[in-house]
Amino acid sequence: MTRQIDVVLVRPKEDGNVGAVARVARNFGADRLVLVASRAKVGSVARRRAMAGLPLLRTALRVRSFDAAIGEADFVIGTTDMSTGRSNAYLRRSVSPERLGEMVRTLEGRVAIVFGPEDNGLSREELLRCDLLVHIPARREYPTLNLSHAAAIVLYAVHRARGPTDPETTPAPEVVELNGPEKELFLERLGELLARTGYPAHKRRGLILLFRRVLGRATPSEAELRMMLGLFKSYGRALDRRQHGRR
Repeated sequence: MTRQIDVVLVRPKEDGNVGAVARVARNFGADRLVLVASRAKVGSVARRRAMAGLPLLRTALRVRSFDAAIGEADFVIGTTDMSTGRSNAYLRRSVSPERLGEMVRTLEGRVAIVFGPEDNGLSREELLRCDLLVHIPARREYPTLNLSHAAAIVLYAVHRARGPTDPETTPAPEVVELNGPEKELFLERLGELLARTGYPAHKRRGLILLFRRVLGRATPSEAELRMMLGLFKSYGRALDRRQHGRR
């Protein structure tokens, strides 16, 4: 059995939010949208906001109770805008979206990711039914995110945990293949170019070290280093032509 993701919206108020959640749910591979006692009409505004998520919106399961929404779930993940690390405060002890992604990576079965209403979030009783809580860190003075924004962050974390080899995802950034000898050759050629252009000798060592640190932060690939070495080669040829022209 493979993992199935239900996105559960409990008592949503805003049509636009429901549509936007359907869109991000489709973006990140959710299988079903579940609406619990929806206060939103789910009309034209929701349909416009859903875009390519319209199939999820049209087939959304509508139920009256929280229990009905999670009845088929093997694992229930709730979301909360408040979190605590105290050992005795179990009700709202939570994990980050990144940690959630790691935890669900190897799970199989039906996973329900539950989002509370826009005005006051999940109730205490609903939180008690969740197997795990996730909290999105934000500024203390205003920690509450828009419903669709919160859904996008959590669903992205879950989707990203599937890894870059997942055939159902768009390509992730390519792995950078480093080449130490090419990097050292680059720095060597830089030193030669500095000497040929008359850069002060007492400053060369510091500048080469600066470039080493810049390359360390940038982690250029072998192909990128070769392109920069080609630039140095062109500069060297230009210097040769200039010197020959003066003779």
